[in-house]
Amino acid sequence: MSVKANSRPNVVLGVTGSIAAYKAADLCSQLVKAGCNVRVVMTADAQRFITPLPFKTLSRHAVVTDLYDEEEGWQPTHIRLADEADLLLIAPATANCLAKLAHGHSDDALTCIALALNPKAKLLIAPAMNGKMWLHPATQQNVRSLQQRGAKLIGPEEGILSCGYEGLGRLWEVNGIVMAALKLVARS
Repeated sequence: MSVKANSRPNVVLGVTGSIAAYKAADLCSQLVKAGCNVRVVMTADAQRFITPLPFKTLSRHAVVTDLYDEEEGWQPTHIRLADEADLLLIAPATANCLAKLAHGHSDDALTCIALALNPKAKLLIAPAMNGKMWLHPATQQNVRSLQQRGAKLIGPEEGILSCGYEGLGRLWEVNGIVMAALKLVARS
């Protein structure tokens, strides 16, 4: 599935600190190939798993790694990206990220973008974490809160987790996330 040639949806791809962060590079690549204009925002923890360079190369844009990263112009980058976004896709999303989003915390570029997101933009979240963290009542309450506010979630799925456990918590398959993202921007 790809988007129409005359409309290039603006996708902000948020990458958080999960071992699954390396899969976000493939996600970025596939979204660009499908015709999306992808801007990547990485949390400090995400940068412990993968560097910004692959995302810069794949997206053809500078990667936002800090709330105070500023490009040309007068408008703060996080506000401009929030205004221009058709979709904010957070993949992988950690339990910490879900908690911040659910409670309106905005202490980094990604959570500030989420809080300032234009009302027409969609929010798609692909969680990835330890199964006990995913099933914890606090995380489940945060998920319900986000869904009540219109966020769409995809996953997590079951399988062998990087922590050695088996269960629910793996990042959803990249192709499935891409398809869900493209459906959401096609409706914009």
